Amino acid sequence: MKPEHLTELSDQELLQKMKKLKTNKIIDAVLIGATIGITVYGVVNKGFGISVFFPLIVGYVIMRNSKNNELLYQEVQKELETRNSKQ
Repeated sequence: MKPEHLTELSDQELLQKMKKLKTNKIIDAVLIGATIGITVYGVVNKGFGISVFFPLIVGYVIMRNSKNNELLYQEVQKELETRNSKQ
C-alpha cells in the first residue's frame, strides 16, 4: 500500500491495519521458525538435497514479505502520529 492511500483511510481503519500487521508479524515468525526446523530436520535425516533447499526458499520469501510489512507498519504509525498532532 502506498503512503497516499493511507491518508484516505480513517483512524479506525488505520488502527485495524496496524492490528492486522502485528498479527501477520507473529504468523511470519512462526512460519520462518517452522521452515528452519524443517530444514534442520532434513539435513540431519537425509543430508543436503532439494528437500532441504525448498523450505529455505519459502523462508526467504516470507522474510522478504515480513520486511515489506514492517515498512508498511511504520508508515501507518507515522500517519497516525501526524493525525494526532493535527488534532
